[in-house]
Amino acid sequence: MKKGKVVLVGTGFVGMSMAYSMLNRGGIRELILIDIDKEKTVGEEMDLSHGLPFAPQKMIIKAGDYDQCEDAEVVVITAGIAQKPGQTRLELAETNTKIMKQITQNIMASGFNGIIVVASNPVDLMSYVVYKVSGLPKHKVIGSGTVLDTARLRYLLGDYLKISSKNIHAYIMGEHGDSSFVPWNHAYVGCKKIADIMKDNHYPMEDLDKIHKGVVNAAYEIINKKKATYYGIGMALERLVKAIINDENAILTVSAYLEKGEYGQEDVYIGVPAVINKDGIRELLHLQMSKEDQEKLDNSCQVIKKMREDSIEKIIEA
Repeated sequence: MKKGKVVLVGTGFVGMSMAYSMLNRGGIRELILIDIDKEKTVGEEMDLSHGLPFAPQKMIIKAGDYDQCEDAEVVVITAGIAQKPGQTRLELAETNTKIMKQITQNIMASGFNGIIVVASNPVDLMSYVVYKVSGLPKHKVIGSGTVLDTARLRYLLGDYLKISSKNIHAYIMGEHGDSSFVPWNHAYVGCKKIADIMKDNHYPMEDLDKIHKGVVNAAYEIINKKKATYYGIGMALERLVKAIINDENAILTVSAYLEKGEYGQEDVYIGVPAVINKDGIRELLHLQMSKEDQEKLDNSCQVIKKMREDSIEKIIEA
């Protein structure tokens, strides 16, 4: 396995936003681009490579194929049908399951034994598909989960409170989608609880719910205005991959496999805070959940499981 070698499967807007972020921020030694559209992939290789004289470090960028996954440290999957205006993430499920299954089989046929990061939507379902088809251990298949949702939350809270978003410690949990929620009891500004900040400054508590609604509706709003979202998730994926490559033990809200009753759930990928390092998911962080938050998480998991049982399992087994 080559340190710092990343393979990107899917050179659409999301994948290339991640690639461009990697080019600008450095820390990746080699980036291989794979896509069904070979001509586009070569064009993307050329375009990115022409920016290397201005990049912070040397980086090998190549259009390639699945055999080059063999010695990669991380493979990132962003391929799939994009979300259309008015379409929910869950409506994408069946088509993208077929695509994920084929991609995963191609990756594993190379002899790959690194970490797969899944960003294709609906990401919690697609992470499950990749986990089941790949046969890799659960800690090596990570969904981008609610990493972007959490970033959106921190940005909106920081803007509202006039505090740097880097000092907002709050998390979106659950489905990367409509049933997500914020465990407000575990939300802090610096070392002070957000609830206390709101109270001390006489801010209406219902504004927190409005901010969460802003997070949930953000993707739909962006899609309606510019047809797709990609810069935010591109940055989020670069951050997640860097945490793996650099063995950071960073806490990120990824889509992780709950197997043995974690958070009262079994056999489901869902967005929870986890420690990320060179092995993938080192461990999950177990937050003390209020009754209301537990019900929200249970509902989120139920949404995912229902879709899976209706159609996804049959496609995986076919």
